[in-house]
Amino acid sequence: MMQLFGLILQQQSLNGIIQPLSLVLIVGIFYVLVFMPMQKQKKQQAAMLQNLQSGNEVVTTGGIIGTIVSISGDSMVLRVKPDNLKLQVARSAVSGLVTEMKAAAVAGDDKKDDKK
Repeated sequence: MMQLFGLILQQQSLNGIIQPLSLVLIVGIFYVLVFMPMQKQKKQQAAMLQNLQSGNEVVTTGGIIGTIVSISGDSMVLRVKPDNLKLQVARSAVSGLVTEMKAAAVAGDDKKDDKK
């Protein structure tokens, strides 16, 4: 009887150790799979926004594609085709460079062709 009681106590002490460790493991995996890629993407976006220059062709978060005419502080003026309309937008409204998006689209098309 005492041996059975001793076994039960050992099993409970192991469960008391394993449960917190499994929680820490789940939080660690979540951090690696979610937060680290988000931080990397955020750093890349900030670097891209800092390196914007006049003449770059960009796309905004609203889907407007234009060429940067001038940059002043946190705002910029975009020239939008076909009427050469000029729009003033916030620097943070830029979601990416058009040349990078075209290269990604071409790479995606190449992968589709390889699957056929």
